[in-house]
Amino acid sequence: MNRIKKVVLAYSGGLDTSVILKWLIEQYNCEVIAYAADIGQGEELRGLKEKAIKTGASKVYIEDLKEAFAKDFIFFAIKANAVYEGSYLMGTSIARPLIAKRQIEIARKERADAVAHGATGKGNDQVRFELTYYAFEPHIRVIAPWREWNFSSREDLIEYAKKHNIAVPVTKKKPYSMDRNLMHISYEGGILEDPWKEPDENMFILTAAPEKAPDKSQYVEIYFEDGMAKAINGKPYTPAEIIVYLNKVGGTHGIGRVDIVENRFVGMKSRGVYETPGCTILHVAHRAIESLTMDREVMHLRDSLIPKISELIYYGFWYSPEMVVMKSFIEESQKGVTGIARLKLYKGNCTVVGRKSEKSYYREDFATFGRDVVYDQKDASGFIRLNALRLRIRSMLKK
Repeated sequence: MNRIKKVVLAYSGGLDTSVILKWLIEQYNCEVIAYAADIGQGEELRGLKEKAIKTGASKVYIEDLKEAFAKDFIFFAIKANAVYEGSYLMGTSIARPLIAKRQIEIARKERADAVAHGATGKGNDQVRFELTYYAFEPHIRVIAPWREWNFSSREDLIEYAKKHNIAVPVTKKKPYSMDRNLMHISYEGGILEDPWKEPDENMFILTAAPEKAPDKSQYVEIYFEDGMAKAINGKPYTPAEIIVYLNKVGGTHGIGRVDIVENRFVGMKSRGVYETPGCTILHVAHRAIESLTMDREVMHLRDSLIPKISELIYYGFWYSPEMVVMKSFIEESQKGVTGIARLKLYKGNCTVVGRKSEKSYYREDFATFGRDVVYDQKDASGFIRLNALRLRIRSMLKK
């Protein structure tokens, strides 16, 4: 194979990618371009360019993709009610295809020979990054240092970083990894690898402990139009602004903490702890509007697809043919999912207390248990007998 002269590295400034940047230069004697997508990491991006240059990067790209992340990725997951294994809203999973696609575009622009990432050989992210790379650049060379080098643990990386004077935010006293973006913060590894051990309260950043949340509840109204959140309490916001607002409100009330053992794509189980306050609220609110505005059979069909869509996102098949088909169905199903959901936030709970829509299928005059003139209850007899026919025949055969 031809010698690699230039690599575009997906760079976060954390322990792994900081070491990888230096290691690539030493191992391949090549130019390394660092690329970081701003998808809501906040303070983690502070000084990132300077750090990358100091570590040896020839050039640094830092691009604001928060609105694209919110509108095209997070909001799609909300529309699809995508939840992996019943608990995980997939804040990490759903960010990778956006990052990786842009990384390929930069590699093309810079005429790079290869792309690199910091995902380990045990995790899901290696698959998510590389499936996207190959979907857009079938012959791209991929460098995955965790599958090549002799380091066997993050403690080894800490020692390497010290040796090369690379500042990293992880110490042996705090040996868990953290991934933050607009949608959530995830924590895994290190002290969290014992699934019986309760996380230290000091670990959490976005959310208050429910028992320490305000004693007074807070109400919030979210307006959706065709499945997209558009406004909060009557005020319009962009997709990213909506998530930022709800993260703050939800976090104050201790909403969105999840502690799970999940099934990784590579075959092992893994313990993950997540804070997802804003999107937890959006998920609950969106389902409330669907309950009014979505046809029963369309809803049941869409709900049957939730495990598959969630799996595709979690595994990294965002740009697969089957996902293209799924997306078309979800977008069609969301037409008319318009209205306002009213929620009560209190000590870790997000409760729907009201919902309304001009496109509601709900008719009080049909649903009422009081006197009505639009529904003849005698009709139910024939309806039940017809639906019971096969059950009656089966019973007669048994006798």
